Amino acid sequence: MEEVTFHPVMRKRRGLASAILGLIVGLLLGFLIQSYRILSSSHQQRFNVYATSLAGSRVLTRPSARNVPKLNDDQQINSSSTSLVFVGVMTASKYLDSRAKAVYETWGKELPGKIAFFSSESSVVPENCPDLPLVALPRVDDTYPPQKKSFMMLQYMWNNYGDRFEWFLRADDDVYVRTDRLEKLLRSVDSRRAMYIGQAGRGNSEEFGLLSLEYDENFCMGGPGVVLSRETLRRIVPHIKYCLRHLYTTHEDVELGRCVQRYAGIPCTWSYEMQSILYHNSSGAQAFTGNLKKKEVHRAITLHPVKSPPHMYRLHNYIRGLQVQDLQQERLNLHRDIYTMVKQLGVSVENLKNFEIARGVPLFPTSPFSKEYPGDTEILGVPAGLRSFKPTTSDEVIPWDFLSRSEYSLSDSNPRRRIHSDIKEGLEDITREVMASINACSRQRGRVVEERSTLYGYRRVDSYGADTILDLLLVYRKYRGRKVTLPVRRHVYLHQHFTGLEIRETVDGREIDEERRSERNDRTLQDIFRGGFLNLNFNFEEQEEEDPVKSKIVHFILPLSGRYEVFQRFIQNYEEICLTSGERTSLLVILYRHRTEDTFNRTIDLIEQLKYKYRSASIDIIPVPGTFSRARALNHGVSRLNGNDLMFFIDVDIVFTEAALHRIRSNTLLGRQIYFPVVFSQYDPKIVYGYAKKQGTFAISEMTGYWRQFGFGIVSLFKQDYKSVGGFDLTIQGWGKEDVDFYEKVVKSNIKIFRSADKDLVHVYHEVECSKDLSETQWSMCMGTKADTYAGIETLSKMIYENPEILRFAKARRLNLTNAAG
Repeated sequence: MEEVTFHPVMRKRRGLASAILGLIVGLLLGFLIQSYRILSSSHQQRFNVYATSLAGSRVLTRPSARNVPKLNDDQQINSSSTSLVFVGVMTASKYLDSRAKAVYETWGKELPGKIAFFSSESSVVPENCPDLPLVALPRVDDTYPPQKKSFMMLQYMWNNYGDRFEWFLRADDDVYVRTDRLEKLLRSVDSRRAMYIGQAGRGNSEEFGLLSLEYDENFCMGGPGVVLSRETLRRIVPHIKYCLRHLYTTHEDVELGRCVQRYAGIPCTWSYEMQSILYHNSSGAQAFTGNLKKKEVHRAITLHPVKSPPHMYRLHNYIRGLQVQDLQQERLNLHRDIYTMVKQLGVSVENLKNFEIARGVPLFPTSPFSKEYPGDTEILGVPAGLRSFKPTTSDEVIPWDFLSRSEYSLSDSNPRRRIHSDIKEGLEDITREVMASINACSRQRGRVVEERSTLYGYRRVDSYGADTILDLLLVYRKYRGRKVTLPVRRHVYLHQHFTGLEIRETVDGREIDEERRSERNDRTLQDIFRGGFLNLNFNFEEQEEEDPVKSKIVHFILPLSGRYEVFQRFIQNYEEICLTSGERTSLLVILYRHRTEDTFNRTIDLIEQLKYKYRSASIDIIPVPGTFSRARALNHGVSRLNGNDLMFFIDVDIVFTEAALHRIRSNTLLGRQIYFPVVFSQYDPKIVYGYAKKQGTFAISEMTGYWRQFGFGIVSLFKQDYKSVGGFDLTIQGWGKEDVDFYEKVVKSNIKIFRSADKDLVHVYHEVECSKDLSETQWSMCMGTKADTYAGIETLSKMIYENPEILRFAKARRLNLTNAAG
């Protein structure tokens, strides 16, 4: 045996080498171990996402989430009105700030449950909606088709909320849901059973036979929404991994239906009714962009597709309006019940405001002067019927208007006219509601009634509401038992009750709430002492807050050329209304010389006299050389004002009252609204009154004048809005056409137009002279105005009846013109 000896120097070298080698090996080992842990963790996370236990237990690692809906520990199934349904909305990252935001801010806020939006793993909460409940699913992208996103969403909903909700709704981000009707439907179905509710489909004609569906299999189309019960979700979630690995088509809803059929053992609901309950419009992007007053919209629970977010908000506002109508009808029914009971009990209806059901228990717990007061039972509780209003004299009898292809009315000077759009819309609403009421129980009775047409009808409006009688041609179809199809005629008698007045106080278009109103109207004792007694200042008017409407200065701009006597009348009216009463107004007259009337200097002297009499008033006159142009005159006056000045373009023939100034200030809003009042124009007083005594200037009737519906020359607006719209066309000479051109510019702008008949703005009659120098369009407009101002239809017809030679002359003239043309 060989003996080994160790030299001291060799030992030292071997120890250093061993240390270096050990360090290197240790670093390598540590690196390998760390890499193994990372790989193991990644593998485990991937495994946890896709794998679930057979019993449906929760995965250990949840997908990343943002603003995930949180529930209280005591919120379990059937324990709260907010735990009925959980809605999962499939969306994409690019739609989070638009479609998803619109869904969340409309029907998503009114759910009897919770909602969450599921998107790709890179998605983040949008800045314009920071509270959006977003779930970013790991290893899921936004590519189409979204099979993986759909199945992972269902797995997430079951793993996190399976024991908290009865129902689960799979929805797209372009569907609108009527949450009140959804709740009514779901509460009528047993959620303990396996249910798969939706609009059943087997594919279109091109796909038939290519979706790998058996003869008795179908699927729920995903667009209008798919509802799954808790039991259905419990059965399919453990097999989601298998369903994802065995996809036969690129259609997500088809594959979900196949998975439900295989593991839950149920098909989609075979029901024809689902086509109207879960409604899909085949118009694509144009769906629900037009008129919403359709039976499909009114009877549906879900509406699909709503591609544009603005149309989602529009649809939501319309549905809320329908809900308000239902609540108003319910309020009327309650008032009618109270009205009937007090009649039975012999209690006076007039004393109901302070009536007590028992001692200390009032019938209406709120004051009659509060906004929560439900209304006056004496008016709202009158039973519905065509005899609600009972006239006491023959003058109070309200005649009926006859409706057929045209409308015939005794209350109008033109007894036969076209049916106006508002009447047509009202009749369509009536017919739709009547047909819905008739077919309310059609399924139980095995029959359906369809509307064919409205043959004729009668309509009137009294102090309680609108009464309507319609003769409808209907088609009766019986589809259960012995099938029958018969045409039938039925009369509909309908009374639509008024629901009372609702008044809102606004300043510059913004509503004043109760707190601001009380702060403005109520003066505390402390303010009185501080501002009055302690400072020895008893002028309380100075301490009152200035009215934001009355404080607006109205700048009158008046173009003028000649017409001195008419201008005298205008100055007298302006002095009486504005100067003597201290109204905050200013007057700017743009004066041109007249070709024949030599009153230029006299007009200037009249203005100077008025300025001397009212030295603090803002009155000015600007002489302008050249040929008269109303457009140039008004534009010249505008150039003298500031951007925030309220301007009123007026003609010398107009007379006005103080009430007109209030409407000008109230209806003109800076940057938002321009006021085009509809002026009342007088007929020729010689024709209307003859030798009889002339009535007052503000006598408004069909005999004395007409409303200038197509006159746009009288307008109030701010200078800033005048500039933003584009101003007048300065190439237009003389009178006419410049107002129509300016009105069209406002229509095309972003500023709203407010039009209203103003009985305190009257165009006093004067003879219309149409110059041959006008353009063809202006001359035609001038001649039309001249014909309109002659007299009304009733007056003209009376003249013809009393003077048969007028009719003979007209016939002879027409005959001559016909012969000449031949």
